[in-house]
Amino acid sequence: MEVESLKEKTAKGLLWGGVSNGIQQLLNLAFGIFLARLLTQADYGMVGLLTVFSSIAAALQEGGFISALNRKKEVGKQDYNAVFWFNATCSVSIYLLLYQAAPFIANFYNEPDLTPLARYLFLGFVISSLNIVPRAIMFRNMMVKEINLITLIALIIAGIVGVTMAANGFAYWGIATQTIVFVSMITLLSYAFTRWHPSLHISFQPIKGMIGFSSKLVITNVFTIINQNLFANLIGKFYSVNEVGNFSQANKWNQMGHTFVNSMLNGVAQPVFAKVDEDRERQLRVFRKLLRFTAFVSFPAMFGLSLVSKEVIVIAITEKWLASASILSVLCIWGAFVPINNLFANLIITRGHSNVYMWCTIVLCLLLLGAVIGAYPFGFEWMLWIFVGINIAWLLVWWWFVHQEIGLTFVDLLRDISPYLLLSAVLTIGCYYLLESISNIYVSLLLKVVIVGILYVAVLWMAGSVILKESVGFLLGKGK
Repeated sequence: MEVESLKEKTAKGLLWGGVSNGIQQLLNLAFGIFLARLLTQADYGMVGLLTVFSSIAAALQEGGFISALNRKKEVGKQDYNAVFWFNATCSVSIYLLLYQAAPFIANFYNEPDLTPLARYLFLGFVISSLNIVPRAIMFRNMMVKEINLITLIALIIAGIVGVTMAANGFAYWGIATQTIVFVSMITLLSYAFTRWHPSLHISFQPIKGMIGFSSKLVITNVFTIINQNLFANLIGKFYSVNEVGNFSQANKWNQMGHTFVNSMLNGVAQPVFAKVDEDRERQLRVFRKLLRFTAFVSFPAMFGLSLVSKEVIVIAITEKWLASASILSVLCIWGAFVPINNLFANLIITRGHSNVYMWCTIVLCLLLLGAVIGAYPFGFEWMLWIFVGINIAWLLVWWWFVHQEIGLTFVDLLRDISPYLLLSAVLTIGCYYLLESISNIYVSLLLKVVIVGILYVAVLWMAGSVILKESVGFLLGKGK
């Protein structure tokens, strides 16, 4: 019964994550279209240059405590309270440092207007630091439905505020305010759903038991963020703020795509792996099942987005953003592998090897930094392809450590992902050459989506794909 219960809970988590994140991405798409039509490449570039700093600050104040609390067998009120006050203290301290550093950031990019914008935008991570404990409570209890409802409400309110400000001439201040409103709503609603509140009895004693694990996650998260924002910041240094804007716009669409899959998995992967942590064979079965599901969804979604990148960009945000379409088509190839890498990383964390996760991420970041800077003399396109290629190849490193932990063989890895990878690649490449002569972008978009979608499902169904049939069965209420 326990196995069936875990299966059902996992399936429902994936379903809720999929439906909710589909809605979230549609909302992001709608608000993003309005903002992109109202704002310029320079507006997006200004905020894009600061993203790495605010994200690193957020990683430092979070401290890896959500994963640390999830790993504990028993968590008491004193644990939650200690984490709250520790994070609140750290976030205020970091904000004060960044407030003073804002002029130096502006001088580095030769953009004086970054100083007031940075000081305003960095307030967001202070607000989000107050939400660490409610997030940990919901994450630990797999409250996927509540988490996604909170995110939807926050997206709608923040999106309306951002579009309204942009329409009234506030330019990049509208994007910054949208971020502030979003994290504020997430924080307020998380407290409302969990009904948790801190006490004034402050003791940092419980932190000592978590700091060894969580500190490694902090370092890892910092380097992950550097990796994610490395390219945009190098463009800002080597090129112009307009080119940062084009890359940021392309990467935004890429992230919307792979976040759809990632968010489904993030709500269930670590909690599910933790529940079967003591049974190595069972954990391997669970991991392979999730791996096949991830590949089943991620490859057609992201390769498909790469295929229609030009049509999507021109139809949604007009030809002024056409330069970002070619960037998007390349980024989506990497984006298809992001959820798979993320699944591997989740298992490593659940097994308690935050040091492995940390060093893998650090080495990847340093390798990317050296390779991209080395490719700079050969032009932007070389930099982009090298960045994407190294990120994809790093899956082999993640696989090696997972193999050591649960015995996943390389043959099993290929068996689990290659059918979906090869079928998606063949269909998208074939469709590209088949329909490249069609000049009407609306007709081209429709045909590409319909042809690839129908053929993908049809081939898998005829091949007897278990993942496809189980997914259809669950959606129709015939399975769990």
